[in-house]
Amino acid sequence: MPFGNVFEKINSEYYQLTSAEKKVADYAVIHQQKTQFMSISELAEEAGVAEATISRFCKRLGYKGYSAFKLAVANSTARRVEAPTVPGEIRPEDSIEELCQKLYAADRDAMAQTVELIRPDSVRKAADLLFSAEKVLCMGQGGSMILAQECAHLFSTARPNFYAVLDSHMQAIAASGGGVAAIAGAMIVGGIVAVLVGVFVKKIRRLFPPVITGTVVFTIGLSLYPTAINYMAGGTGNTYESVVAQQGLTEALVYGSWQNWLIAALTLTVVLVLNHKAKGICKLASILIGMLFGYAVALCFGMVSFADVGNAAWFALPEPLHFGLKFDPASCVAIGLLFAINSIQAIGDFTATTVGGLDRDPTDQELQGGIIAYGTSNILTALMGGLPTATYSQNVGIVTTNKVVNRTVFAIAGGFLLLAGISPKFAALLTTIPQCVLGGATVTVFSTIAMTGMKLIASQDLTARNTTIVGLSAALGVGISQASEALSQFPEAFTMVFGQSPVVIATIMAVLLNLILPKEK
Repeated sequence: MPFGNVFEKINSEYYQLTSAEKKVADYAVIHQQKTQFMSISELAEEAGVAEATISRFCKRLGYKGYSAFKLAVANSTARRVEAPTVPGEIRPEDSIEELCQKLYAADRDAMAQTVELIRPDSVRKAADLLFSAEKVLCMGQGGSMILAQECAHLFSTARPNFYAVLDSHMQAIAASGGGVAAIAGAMIVGGIVAVLVGVFVKKIRRLFPPVITGTVVFTIGLSLYPTAINYMAGGTGNTYESVVAQQGLTEALVYGSWQNWLIAALTLTVVLVLNHKAKGICKLASILIGMLFGYAVALCFGMVSFADVGNAAWFALPEPLHFGLKFDPASCVAIGLLFAINSIQAIGDFTATTVGGLDRDPTDQELQGGIIAYGTSNILTALMGGLPTATYSQNVGIVTTNKVVNRTVFAIAGGFLLLAGISPKFAALLTTIPQCVLGGATVTVFSTIAMTGMKLIASQDLTARNTTIVGLSAALGVGISQASEALSQFPEAFTMVFGQSPVVIATIMAVLLNLILPKEK
């Protein structure tokens, strides 16, 4: 193939690439100068993919191999290289004027490269498609979530048909062609599946002895540890570009900043001291008090913005069936299976809650009511134009920590959630809490969940059979979720169900091993 412009080729083929191949494409486009000098193993390490993925990527673009691809990159970049206004990298001793000039030169070069990739006819066609469409879904993951939200917000000022969809499962369904209507239809089917699981939970509960539920709860705790650390560091979506460049907020909010870690540590310290030293209401409210303290410190660092609060409406009601309903068979099957698995995960959540809060296992009636309520709530949510809900494992740790299981308390908590749903201003106020505060307050909660699972496991004899069930199930569940490329060659529907949460695989493996491995005498 002639060299041409390899980046135009990447741009035209981008949406036909696999998720792993997109990582290679993104890295090559961002690091054009560097890529042409890298070996295939170096690029694989930097992009976080396997070498085989790079080879497939090169062949998909029409190149015989990686060497031909590198030559094409070198050829394309050589024709665009311009001498910067101020040569050299940014140095600590640079003056403000030099820094501004260097940043300008870098931005100028990036914009020049972007302009070369833009084709007016394609822009005109894209604009026509966007503004003629009945609905436009803006999607993003990680740092791109904020961009997706901003895109939906900006375009909706011109036409009210732009919506942000940020959940990965819902994105997969929406991208299949059904849009939000297909998501709503799949949610109703999934809710019905969950209700059926709840009706028959008494019959399937025998499949979940303490060693199985303990494994599930333990895996839930392990799966939440990265979430806790990311929260403490400020949230992975809070990159410099999204926080400072786009929103004009303080650098203290950028992921990994020392301010985030300081506030998280202070919040955690307050929670630990109150939880272990205080008595009465101070002990029960240790997490809330810790969050209030961390929030106050964050205010001092300028890490709290009330801009969205001022712009939000005081009152708004959901519009039933706003997006319509569409029952796409493939989406319904995928989400139905996902809801069935989440119902099984809910058994672990409910068990951990009753063990941690009441020092007993849940009754059949409690499990049945909880799972049926889970399914019913999702059916009603779909009819009201909302996105799916599920049992939230993080809350298990809170119950385990404070031992509060009074129904009145949960009714009041539900009232606050209802208020947030009908009052955008109140919801916006809650979102002003920096993620580092949430991380510092809840990291102990997440650890408690894992320990609750260990208690359930330890309640049984730690025989070779039981340790195999626990160890192998947790290893496969957590291991596959940590290896991003492990399921990259499987169909997207498969990875959507089995690759998103370690709890799914751990639960399935624990149940299978419990059925297959011979009972010890």
